[in-house]
Amino acid sequence: MNPTRQTPALLKASNPFARGYDNLHIERLLLITYANDCPPCFRSIHDSQTHLPDDALELFPCLFNDDFALISEGQSIPEKLAERCQSTGLVRQVVYSVIGEMLNERHHVGDLYSLEEAQAMVHRLNFETGHYSRAWEISNAHLTEEALRYSECRAGNFDSRSTGLLFEPFALTDCNGVGYKLIGTPWTDDNLVRIEGRPYSSLRQEQLDAGTPESLVNLLYLAALADVRLLIFDPDAAVLDGLVIYDE
Repeated sequence: MNPTRQTPALLKASNPFARGYDNLHIERLLLITYANDCPPCFRSIHDSQTHLPDDALELFPCLFNDDFALISEGQSIPEKLAERCQSTGLVRQVVYSVIGEMLNERHHVGDLYSLEEAQAMVHRLNFETGHYSRAWEISNAHLTEEALRYSECRAGNFDSRSTGLLFEPFALTDCNGVGYKLIGTPWTDDNLVRIEGRPYSSLRQEQLDAGTPESLVNLLYLAALADVRLLIFDPDAAVLDGLVIYDE
């Protein structure tokens, strides 16, 4: 079998299993205008002034640097702190930015103009009644002949012991499919060291040493990296765009 479309199996940036955001949180930022020929900038309020309400920030002059801003009118600012700010400007608006992570990379989701609106967005995106996209059904065309034989053999052997490889195959006889239960996801170094005491490279080598086809190891890694828990391969399911397809 030859792959009809090449996709780097371990390229995180193109992981087709990646969905949704992790660690959603809200950051209160100040939209600041300054010199006439400069575009507006966003800065967080310094820790010493985070207690100030929005109406004590908007339309007030400020000092700022690359890291933070300080309201300069009506506020007592220590001289050493003021010296750290090289620029002056005017706070035009308070913005509540929703920030999330995908595959351990920070992403700006959107800006809202009140804390309540930002909290409502986080609530909707968090799917607090469950976990988003942790079960997938994709075509078994994403498996090589070797990986398909391995999967069917392991899943069909009801007497076999646990693999101990952080995945467990199971058979779906009604549809001639096979599934995988992924354990300890996401398979990032930080998470695996925390729960297993080893990085992903060690787990990967153990999976390969146990006879798991490399193409399957690569595919399961992409799914586990995106925190997928159940992965089902069905001959009648749709292909997943961006994932390698194998044809006769």
